[in-house]
Amino acid sequence: MGAVKVRIGFGLGVRTQLNDSTFLDVVDTLESLRFDSLWLSERISGSAPDPVVAMSMAAARTTRLKIGMSVMVLPGRNPILLAKELATLDRMSQGRLLPAFGLGVADPHEQQAFGVERSARAKIFNEALEILRACWMNETVTFHGEHFHYDNVTVLPKPVQQPPEVWLGGIADSELRRVGRLADGWLPSFVTPDDAAQGWQTVTRIAEEHNREIDPEHFGVLLPYTTGPMSPHLLAGLRARRPDLDDVSILVPSGWDALRTSIEHFISKGASKFVIVPFTEPQSLQEWNDHLGSAAEYLMSLQN
Repeated sequence: MGAVKVRIGFGLGVRTQLNDSTFLDVVDTLESLRFDSLWLSERISGSAPDPVVAMSMAAARTTRLKIGMSVMVLPGRNPILLAKELATLDRMSQGRLLPAFGLGVADPHEQQAFGVERSARAKIFNEALEILRACWMNETVTFHGEHFHYDNVTVLPKPVQQPPEVWLGGIADSELRRVGRLADGWLPSFVTPDDAAQGWQTVTRIAEEHNREIDPEHFGVLLPYTTGPMSPHLLAGLRARRPDLDDVSILVPSGWDALRTSIEHFISKGASKFVIVPFTEPQSLQEWNDHLGSAAEYLMSLQN
């Protein structure tokens, strides 16, 4: 396998406060510093902006920055209407869309908002993703599943990318198998380099069992980080999340040197696409510009 292209993207988590005009100023900075991509999270009850609206604003503001979601909840959405929205965005951005979907957070209020029972999410997700791809690729769509029924539906326009490459996350066995069966790329979070390498082996094996091939370029990691010491609250949360690890600090690098070293360790395992997400955001535009400038100074040289 030849050398893969290392790319550094920037993600805004569900707690981001960038939901006003400052968002566009930050987008300008990301573009000027040559970050590869911007990723928007989704939480109905959180302060994060709606991902489709925010991606559209960012795409209109830029010419190079790719735009993705980390992640958009698929169960509960009309897949036909979503296919048209995202195809339109891909066309208007000249093929810069990076679609990434998930089942949604295990929260009863969020599930109520999307109108989907937790036990039904996976089956709805699988059907909706198949419909999305059919809308993007096929002249007409006929689909009859457990949850969706369509006959000879035409969805235009078609996206520039044929088709847009869908990224999924997750590290549980069921999630890895779903990536292997359905995804074009894998973007897990809160994983170690060894976790990622083992997960990629599983994803590749499952894909082969389904007569699929996932591009080695599409092995990524979403990497939360802090710029200062890790708080006791954060450490406690990480220990609860990963009781199997002796040192949970490896999951969230603290400081720019540690973040770069962590990315280098993932690169050594074959990962090449990274989305860094700050645990604590800057509070003003000047702080944002300083923060992103430091990130670029430490990390942009990794891009090849």
